[in-house]
Amino acid sequence: MRVRVLPFGVSKDWLGPAAITLELAEGALVADLLEDLSVLLASRLPAQGLRGMAVSVNAEYARADDPLSEGDEVGLLPPVSGGAPEMDAEVLTALTREPIDAVRLVAEAKRGEDGAVAVFDGIVRNNSRGRQTLHLDYEAYEEMALKQMDALGRQAREKFGVRQVMLVHRLGRLAIGETSVLIVVASAHRAQAFDACRWLIDTLKKTVPIWKRETFVDGAVWADGEPFPAGIAVETVEDSREI
Repeated sequence: MRVRVLPFGVSKDWLGPAAITLELAEGALVADLLEDLSVLLASRLPAQGLRGMAVSVNAEYARADDPLSEGDEVGLLPPVSGGAPEMDAEVLTALTREPIDAVRLVAEAKRGEDGAVAVFDGIVRNNSRGRQTLHLDYEAYEEMALKQMDALGRQAREKFGVRQVMLVHRLGRLAIGETSVLIVVASAHRAQAFDACRWLIDTLKKTVPIWKRETFVDGAVWADGEPFPAGIAVETVEDSREI
């Protein structure tokens, strides 16, 4: 059977920028695909191989012992580093290639029943690890990213009891000082708003498939992402199959 493998982030450096098709035996598991990729990419992989990465099947996170089927779309996801939403919704998510108007979106989030609006406005700084940054490029597995962002927003509302959650992430090339990610939480009480906002950005950075490429005055690299949580990263399924 044939499956389509989509590379994202730094995995494009190993596999190439475009999707590839792999032939697998009927009944193959995700672990079989990873084993084949490890052999195919042996000379290009880093020392740790594929450990620490995650895999998606048809835009859903998958484990090593999950079966594959003809025509499946498999995302190779390294650790992660449009349009205006409908403001009356309880959870608002968007990916956009246009500048994010943080002032306008925060103002539109406020309602009479709110006692607090907590905001995380992530902006592009001009340096990283002692090197001067020229610009950043963000890319995403867009269908999957939007699903994950929506799920996070709904979890935050249930977990912290806030009224509304907004998550907007920029894609494409960003200049110094531009907003890369905006999180807005509206709530009757400030404590819940603060807690939800912090949880959302910390969890988004670990689980939503969005990657950052940093361009410096002396070169460019894919930014190191935070490790995927247990149950998502490939390294958590060693008992199922050695990669």
